[in-house]
Amino acid sequence: MTAPGPPVSPLSVSLAASGARYAGLAGAVLLAVAGYLGGALPDAPLGVTPASIWRAPDGPATLTCWLIGTVLLVGAWWSLREGAPSTRWAYATAGLWALPLLLAPPLGSRDVYSYACQGWTYAHGVDPYTVGVAAAGCPWLDTVAPIWRDTPTPYGPVFVLLAALAVGLGGGLTGTIVALRLIAVAGLLLAALCLPALARAAGVPARRAAWLALAGPLVGVHLVAGVHNDAVMLGLLLCGLLVVVRRPGRPAALLLAGALLGLAVTVKATAVVVVPFAVLAGMPGRYTVRTLLRHGGWLAGGLLAALLVTSAVSGLGFGWVGGLTHSGDSEQWTSPPTAVGFVVDYAGALVGRDPQAVPGVRTFALLLLVGVLVVLWWRAWQTLRGSNDARRVAPVETTPSRVALHGAALALVATVVLSPVFHPWYATWPLALLALTAARTTWFVLPAAAAAFLALPDGTNLARVTKAPGALAMTALLLTVLVRTARTAHRRRR
Repeated sequence: MTAPGPPVSPLSVSLAASGARYAGLAGAVLLAVAGYLGGALPDAPLGVTPASIWRAPDGPATLTCWLIGTVLLVGAWWSLREGAPSTRWAYATAGLWALPLLLAPPLGSRDVYSYACQGWTYAHGVDPYTVGVAAAGCPWLDTVAPIWRDTPTPYGPVFVLLAALAVGLGGGLTGTIVALRLIAVAGLLLAALCLPALARAAGVPARRAAWLALAGPLVGVHLVAGVHNDAVMLGLLLCGLLVVVRRPGRPAALLLAGALLGLAVTVKATAVVVVPFAVLAGMPGRYTVRTLLRHGGWLAGGLLAALLVTSAVSGLGFGWVGGLTHSGDSEQWTSPPTAVGFVVDYAGALVGRDPQAVPGVRTFALLLLVGVLVVLWWRAWQTLRGSNDARRVAPVETTPSRVALHGAALALVATVVLSPVFHPWYATWPLALLALTAARTTWFVLPAAAAAFLALPDGTNLARVTKAPGALAMTALLLTVLVRTARTAHRRRR
């Protein structure tokens, strides 16, 4: 046995935390400066590259502020990945870091302009699920990335209604973006309110959960400054899960939770993978098929009611389901299935073939995702059924809330990994739930930290200019993970 190290004094911990707080604040300020110098501004040129940004008058300063700011923000977040000094300290620091980004122009993506045009389209009586923003005549069309100008919106009716509300409140483009940012911040505040109670239910320190879920660079840059609607989805998702965890087995609570989860789905359909695990969290007492059907029925009823009501209130019906097929129009190596498809195409080109493997690999990955989700749910169900006879002595890792929330987190991880497209802000989906349930943090904090470097301030995605090397690296990483997982499983069976 190794001797324990010297005790760490509270003063040194406080100094380290203070250093991290102000290093992260400096990083957030530099990122805001990068936003004003060369962010995703309405009149910023489209289709640029890092080289063309560097040659622009403010290009060197923009890229330098972005790089140093990202390093500082990522490093400060990483240094306290095992938990902030206290929950209040974590909230205060996350809010401090968000403040400069709240006042910055859009960063890391031009999606907010698509949101604005989609809201304008609906507000002017045009169905955004059948007509692209270009055909609808959006006056801000030049700000929208070309790839999204002619495609229907892939978002649900709740977000279309929110985007139209932002247009009505904001009037012009700037006011609409401000309104959309306030809506995104409201989603994050809702998530922040739910985190401590969910952490207690899962048996993890709230100071760690709050820090990992709210202070990360992806949250500040992409959900606050970038105004992505994932913030609203996460707020509704965590609120629905909290209702289930706090009031399991109660029909009214299950109906409310189902409605909240349904609202999350009608912002972004990804949230649907969490619903089967929410059913498990809502089951009190013994885990039997009868109780599963009874309590699952209440939750499903609330979800279905939310889908029907929002589709009817918007007047759009279920046309938004068809829009989901356009979310994969973009091809980037950051999606593992797409990367594998690229590599197969490269190998085919070496022998004079053109396999066009990307669509096929993506389809296989989606089928695999369905199987993975079923296995994850079945394992969670079996774990909970095994606790029927040992409930009084069950460790915290097998409590119903912990098992269900961790299963939901892994379902979101699988969805991110096997989806046809990956953007940096997608990593925020599983991050919040992993912060509540994962015993170890490095395996999911490290990819989230790496993803923070993928998008430049003006929305240029570095994956677009590193297609071949990125695809090879992602495929090699995927193979390495698969081999190590297989070896670990083999050792456990021996």
